[in-house]
Order: sequence, then structure tokens, then C-alpha cells
Amino acid sequence: MTDTLEQIGALLHEAGETHHRVFRIIDGADDDWASWYTWWLINLSELTDLLDGKPVPSELTYLLVSLDKQYTAEAPGDPWENYYASRILRHFRPSGD
Repeated sequence: MTDTLEQIGALLHEAGETHHRVFRIIDGADDDWASWYTWWLINLSELTDLLDGKPVPSELTYLLVSLDKQYTAEAPGDPWENYYASRILRHFRPSGD
């Protein structure tokens, strides 16, 4: 599970870097960032393989927005990618298999 967790974290990091490049002209600002991340993660990354299936896009988008709010409120000190990755994995593969 640790490998999968690290891989999801790496994908989130890559998505963040890619998003910032795509939106570089406006310094990465994008009010609908979660929809963009969802599209990229589902269509251009290995996330579906790591989760053993394709998440419903609206569910992943909602989860990303919720995680952003939680991460901001909790300020856990962990990198955001690790925080999100553990919760995404727990949400979509609750049995941990």
C-alpha cells in the first residue's frame, strides 16, 4: 500500500506542476482547478490503474475540493500531495487492498 500511496502522491505533484505550467500566464490561478486535476488524473495519468478502476469524475472533483478545505483548516505540516494521496486511496479503496 505504501508504494501505491507514494505513486498517487507523485501523480498529484505532477498534476500540480503541470497545472501551474498550463496556467502560467495567470500564475497558476484557476478557480476550477479541481475539475482540471480530475480530468488530468483520470485521462492522462496512472491513477485509474492505482485505484483499480475509474472514479466518477464528479466524485473525485468533490473529494479534491473537500481535501483542499480540510488541508487548509488543519494545516497538518505534511506536503499536500501526501495528505491528499492517503485520503484518496482510503476513499476509493477503503479495504486497503
